[in-house]
Amino acid sequence: MDLFRTDGKVALVTGAGTGLGREFAVTLAKAGATVALAARRSDKLAETAEIIERAGGKSLSLSLDVTDSLSVTACLEQIESECGAPDILVNNAGIARQSFLTDITEKDWDAVLDTNLKGVFLVAQATAKAMIRTGTRGSIINIASILGLNVTKALASYIAAKSGVVQLTKAMALEWSRHAIRVNALAPGYFVTEMNKAQFEQAPAQELIKERVPMQRVGDLSEISGPLLLLASDAGNYMTGSVVVVDGGHLSVGL
Repeated sequence: MDLFRTDGKVALVTGAGTGLGREFAVTLAKAGATVALAARRSDKLAETAEIIERAGGKSLSLSLDVTDSLSVTACLEQIESECGAPDILVNNAGIARQSFLTDITEKDWDAVLDTNLKGVFLVAQATAKAMIRTGTRGSIINIASILGLNVTKALASYIAAKSGVVQLTKAMALEWSRHAIRVNALAPGYFVTEMNKAQFEQAPAQELIKERVPMQRVGDLSEISGPLLLLASDAGNYMTGSVVVVDGGHLSVGL
């Protein structure tokens, strides 16, 4: 089991204030990493940092707007200054705007693509440069989605962005493997978070899950910890360019 440990490593997790990002950050801290928590909302980062501290882990909190290259550069410089270059990046920050294609505004389209695709590129690029400069054998994990592999209605901007993340991950893996940097993607299905908990407690959502997900339930956040550690740790040393789906079998029946 030591292969799955991250002792002595520095991990950057974007969007670490809530939901999957918080779960990723706490998981890596419990596995031994010093975790740089990055997001725009400092109050939520403080909550994540407190959870890590109570668990005996180490973290630092950083302000980050993934759509702003200057913010990304400043964040990486601070991490390097305080902890050294990241060994692990979890590119998790993301947003969604639900709207049909004939109704979505240009502003909302740009917001989703800028955060979910451009942001992934900017943070990964800056992190990879730091890894290459310091000779770090790193692992970059881009958080995609099953909606990057299939489609549904009223989420076209999110689907376009996450599809881009899937292909971008493979391009990064191809170019950066010569620097001993592994790049993989996690593609989650439905997981319960603070934002959607109330929705999944309603009868229509529960019926949808029973009908469309073979395991007939949504995922618990703890159930994505194992796949994350596989990609982040030495246990996944021969994995790059992979897209790991964690969805209770949802893609097996389509969306």
